[in-house]
Amino acid sequence: MPIPATWSARLLSVMRIVVALVFFSHGISKFFGLPPFPMPMNPLLYVAGVLEVVGGGMLIIGLFTRPVAFVLSGMSAVAYFMAHLPQGPFPIANGGEAAVLYCFVFLYLAAAGGGAWSVDAGRARG
Repeated sequence: MPIPATWSARLLSVMRIVVALVFFSHGISKFFGLPPFPMPMNPLLYVAGVLEVVGGGMLIIGLFTRPVAFVLSGMSAVAYFMAHLPQGPFPIANGGEAAVLYCFVFLYLAAAGGGAWSVDAGRARG
């Protein structure tokens, strides 16, 4: 039995929250070493870390979901093309699967919004 379509907006929120929490953890790793970040930090990684913490936090609560997700989609695309593609064309071989997935999940969120359980939805109702 499939999940009823009436759950779509709620499951969109669940997906947004889970993806944002995992994305947020990348920034926490960069700044706080939880877990330890595996390479030395450089200015580009500091920018990525700020976007991961601030943007991920905003997506967790669903605040300004569409513009934030659009920016994070672009950041993930840049991460793939700069850090992973030079190591080879296949994401499974160059370690870029997460960057590709983040890019397209965030692009979807930029189009779909934050779902039923988001600050954006609460602001629209009020």
